[in-house]
Amino acid sequence: MSEREGEALLGVLQFTIPVFLLLLGFISGRWIDRNHLKRLDLEEARLSSIRLADLKRLPPGMRATEGTMVVGQVVIALDYFKVFTGSIRKLFGGEIRGFTLLVERARREAVVRMLKEARAAGATHVWCVRIESSTVGGSEQGKKPGGVEVLAYGTALRLV
Repeated sequence: MSEREGEALLGVLQFTIPVFLLLLGFISGRWIDRNHLKRLDLEEARLSSIRLADLKRLPPGMRATEGTMVVGQVVIALDYFKVFTGSIRKLFGGEIRGFTLLVERARREAVVRMLKEARAAGATHVWCVRIESSTVGGSEQGKKPGGVEVLAYGTALRLV
């Protein structure tokens, strides 16, 4: 192999490997997102008998026999592909759909975990539901991806 051919091959590899890794990140990220959303759909359907409300007080005529606090928490990491596409989106502005989907997955997972805890406590309702979120880790300078933490909590009730 001549020196020229070696340089050409090196140039092709320097372009091909990052493109391959981005494509791999895109495909695996979409697969993970879709599977997680499918699992959440099943879990939410299974737990749909437990009613949720963000109200602080029970409506007139509704009485609870006991209540306990239930919590669901999740931290979902950003992948490098979402960071890459988010960086490009920041150039032009607009919604970063990959981040929106990440937050939606985290919120739904936290609520499902809270509902599972409520079901284990024998509750039929979860009242005064609150959802909080924050970012975790990551750094802009080092381009390290972080993640999103979502906490869902409320009071699990057994109604009379």
